[in-house]
Amino acid sequence: MSSSAPVVRSAEPSGEVLREIPLPPYVPGEDAQFAVRAVVVHAPRRWSGGTICRNDASPHPCRLHRWGRRVLALHGLPTAEIDALIERGDPTAAPRPHRPGA
Repeated sequence: MSSSAPVVRSAEPSGEVLREIPLPPYVPGEDAQFAVRAVVVHAPRRWSGGTICRNDASPHPCRLHRWGRRVLALHGLPTAEIDALIERGDPTAAPRPHRPGA
């Protein structure tokens, strides 16, 4: 008998329930680079109705932004470093794993 991880669901304002994008078991450099692109391209944008995804105008944080943050955290980046990547706005920036004391 196999055990599966629980499916995390997010309720969207439209009432639609979306599944979270699965995380990889480990994060190679290529996945970390995709995650940087996801958080930068799907960054928040202030709009008259609130904060939306800059790329697709869905409520922020969208699925890809949430996935990118989770992957980068799994890669070892602290929240402040992820926020700095988003602030820089460069989807090609190379993320480096955070190593305290290194």
